[in-house]
Amino acid sequence: MIFGSVHDVVTDDLFLNLHGFHDRLRVLLKLEGLNPAGSVKLKTAVALVEDLEERGLLEEGSRLIESTSGNLGVALAMVCAAKGYRLTVVTDPNANAQSVRLMQVLGAELVIVRERDAGGGFLQTRIRCIERKLAEEPGLIWLDQYANRASVAAHAARTAHSIRISVGDPDYLFVGTGTAGTLMGCATYFGPPSRTKVVAVDSVGSVTFGQPAGPRHIPGLGSSREPRLFDEQQVHRTVSVPEESAVRVCRRLAADYGLLVGGSTGTVLAGVEQLAAELADHSTVVVISPDFGDRYLDTVYDDGWADRRLPGWRSEPAHPTPAHT
Repeated sequence: MIFGSVHDVVTDDLFLNLHGFHDRLRVLLKLEGLNPAGSVKLKTAVALVEDLEERGLLEEGSRLIESTSGNLGVALAMVCAAKGYRLTVVTDPNANAQSVRLMQVLGAELVIVRERDAGGGFLQTRIRCIERKLAEEPGLIWLDQYANRASVAAHAARTAHSIRISVGDPDYLFVGTGTAGTLMGCATYFGPPSRTKVVAVDSVGSVTFGQPAGPRHIPGLGSSREPRLFDEQQVHRTVSVPEESAVRVCRRLAADYGLLVGGSTGTVLAGVEQLAAELADHSTVVVISPDFGDRYLDTVYDDGWADRRLPGWRSEPAHPTPAHT
């Protein structure tokens, strides 16, 4: 197959059957990292940029800006390089070093904020940085992944549709919650009359599901403010996962399946484990894996990093963190 542009190379039909992950469930992992940007965020990046193009807001050399903790920045840098736009990425210390380097190599300008916001994260600080730059630089355009429904439409049309084409309507679909674009696209697509129950998964310390803010170390999921795209009424269930559990599941997949997955994937699979007792025997569970683990070798897969930041990761909890309805 021959493609006309690097950002057209999206593999949307690859699933791995995780035999034995749970003895009562059929768990299928939707592999989203097998594209040139290395993550599900390539679809988001294309949607955000092409939405501006369709509205006639871009021309060659246009200057774009976005806030991201990693994967979207890489995807946007790739899309902007291919289309001839200039990109500024505002990120923070939680972004892994490889993603930062990839953005730079692809031509993005990097701004790294280091002051935590009132919620304990960096999101509000990144947003304030963007607002200052917009005021200072006429012509700069903010893609605003946090409120732009183009990402929701893209994941309904592509991510969710590809699941139905390949698997049918699964009993459960577990999706990580960051900006909630992927989640809400899937929830919209698999709404009634579909039998699929969409479960939203997030990290402990994120405020998205109404829990207290707390420190988070693994990029990709979570927020220090409620995502504007998130609508809890459209999902069947929410569940919050400690980052220690995400690290354990990532290590388990590497040891048992020879598969390196990113921290978000570990979090969502840990969410399946937390809710497993409530799921009917022989249910088909699809889990969206946003990326692979090569960008997390110095974090999730590094014992020293995990020991310093998540000292409980080596011990299984006596009782699972309760799920939230």
